[in-house]
Amino acid sequence: MATAAIFSSLRRRRSPSLEAFLAPVDLNEVALLQTLAAVAADLVTCFSGNSTFFQRRNSRSLIRKIEVFLVLLDYLKDAYGGSVSSLPPNAVVCLKELYLVLYRSKILLDYCVQSSKLWLLLQNQSISGHFHDLDQEILTLLDVFPFGDVILSLDVREQIELLQRQARRSKLHIDKNDETLRFQFFSFLDEFENGKIPPESNLRFFFVEKLGISDAKSCRAEIEYLEEQIVSHEGDVEPPASVLNGFVAIVRYSRFLLFGIDDREEPEFVHSTSSHKKQRRGLISQEIADTFVTIPKDFCCPISLDLMHDPVIISTGQTYDRGSISRWMEEGHCNCPKTGQMLSNTRLVPNKALRNLINQWCLAHGIPHDDAPEGPDGAASPFAAALPTKAAVEANKATSAFLVKHLANGSQGEKTVAAREIRLLAKTGKENRGFIAEAGAIPHLRDLLSSQNPVAQENSVTAMLNLSIYDKNKSRIMDEQRCLGSIVEVLRFGLTTEARENAAATLFSLSAVHDYKKKIADEDGAVEALSRLLRDGTPRGKKDAVTALFNLSTHSENCGRMIEAGAVAALVAAMGNDGVAEEAAGALALILRQPAGAAAVVKEDAALAGLIGMMRCGTPRGKENAVAALLELCRCGGMAATEKVLKAPALAGLVHSLLFTGTKRARRKAASLARVFQRCENGNAAEVRLSGYSRAVYAGGANVAPTRDSSFVGDVSVRMAISVPVL
Repeated sequence: MATAAIFSSLRRRRSPSLEAFLAPVDLNEVALLQTLAAVAADLVTCFSGNSTFFQRRNSRSLIRKIEVFLVLLDYLKDAYGGSVSSLPPNAVVCLKELYLVLYRSKILLDYCVQSSKLWLLLQNQSISGHFHDLDQEILTLLDVFPFGDVILSLDVREQIELLQRQARRSKLHIDKNDETLRFQFFSFLDEFENGKIPPESNLRFFFVEKLGISDAKSCRAEIEYLEEQIVSHEGDVEPPASVLNGFVAIVRYSRFLLFGIDDREEPEFVHSTSSHKKQRRGLISQEIADTFVTIPKDFCCPISLDLMHDPVIISTGQTYDRGSISRWMEEGHCNCPKTGQMLSNTRLVPNKALRNLINQWCLAHGIPHDDAPEGPDGAASPFAAALPTKAAVEANKATSAFLVKHLANGSQGEKTVAAREIRLLAKTGKENRGFIAEAGAIPHLRDLLSSQNPVAQENSVTAMLNLSIYDKNKSRIMDEQRCLGSIVEVLRFGLTTEARENAAATLFSLSAVHDYKKKIADEDGAVEALSRLLRDGTPRGKKDAVTALFNLSTHSENCGRMIEAGAVAALVAAMGNDGVAEEAAGALALILRQPAGAAAVVKEDAALAGLIGMMRCGTPRGKENAVAALLELCRCGGMAATEKVLKAPALAGLVHSLLFTGTKRARRKAASLARVFQRCENGNAAEVRLSGYSRAVYAGGANVAPTRDSSFVGDVSVRMAISVPVL
């Protein structure tokens, strides 16, 4: 990272401070000559025999110049006893500037050695310009150094004068052969852009013969490096991210066309036991761990606590998500939710810098995140430049067809690798998900779900998950014979934890379509397996399970099935887990709308205590869902349930608190709950409590709507900032 930061400053023609270097050194007068000589010697040693694939002439020329400086430094060190105290002051200043030049040289040479071949090729002109900039800095240094005032031998002076003459004659050098290769790379992009696929012979000549990319492994390394550049792309760097996407697609297609699918690429799967907490070294476990990360606090809206999609700045300087702060203002609030300051105006200014950071973070972690729409000025988000070009679309379409062909007809090892590559391709955009499904991947992935190879099963179910994120693919998956049943089988009996969790996430994705909720719930063992995962799964598995169960609970006909499968007990227990509590309460609130659901919840001893505990200590949305669940329990659970809720300790104070501090929906539900108790006439104890509730309602709830909402589902709030992972 430090190297990248320094090179970034170099690219902008800025001089990095000494503190920014990787190896800060003491530049006092005693150590200056020794330090310079050591740095120069290190550069000569490291890079003299380490020829870069590109920029050979420029790098060799720079090393030769450094060799002359090393001769000068060695002589000065001997002539002045290693101290610069006897040197003219302007000579000491020049020597300190030489230190900067040497370190800039080190950064540039390291960059050329460590970068991928294709990236160096694309940056050929820019990097050549950096070498020329260093030549000009060296010339300036030689012109101002007071050679006439220092002791030098004749041969050293002659070498310096020769270097000075050469530096004056130096010009920007851009290798013609390298430029020819760069133009050829861009010509492939043009061909795909025009709907043509370059001949295999041309691709082989370019990648294998000219670049020396001779196997799938080195090709994959080139792809990964280019993808890293897309993630860290800055607006002033050429080519833009959209073009880089096209090049990545071309290299990916060329990899499979030239080197095929080698089942030796299949990684080894290492089993782990529950007694060991060390991370599984399975194929996708690291990707899963990277995907389910904690959202940076600065990326979350202070009101909704969700990942912001359209961050805006209000007059107090605080940033909120546009939807959340707009609702806050529509409710009549005239102050800043975070600071309490009064708003001088209601203008919302887009926070484009933060939005771009969020987009880049989401892309880096494989998290689906839609850019905000264009603003009134018509300026789209700068990150929209990363959208796929036609060249990328055409190359990915060809790659999809190739992979599906091997998925259908390859050996078992080839099918496993093909499923992995489909999974990776499907995480890069909805267009690719569509191409893969159109090429016929879904039935072959379904067949691979029953594989006894844990890697193959993980790959196939995760590929299915990624495909299901695209709405058109949901119907393709659900309509495919035995596909839903196979996904449920992985959820129930999957060979790895990751496979079972991804199966649950797939059901959650599919259940976003209302018509599929009943079908999923009716699938043998689906709800039972989700309930078991909610009870016994990992934190990530619990999250997958509870969100899937919440979606299923929004269909009124699923209530009986969920009770029968033990989902109610699992949801009640889940309220004790902070990671899934608010979703569990939301699902219970929906189930409670049915008399049978209310009866099932009443039988759970921990249900009432869990809901009241959430009202006391839960998140704002958790409190919303808890009070909504208690309200439905009273409405649908009968007099016995109402009396049980009524007698709960401390409930009066919690309802009163929500009437003043809760969200809009929470206040509405709290007022409705108080009115339910007001109509209750079950003895003096109830009446005593009633007076407290009545005073709360009429003192603080005058502006609360008294009617029950026509659509209860909209009143159950579940926070899912990362609704479906892309793995």
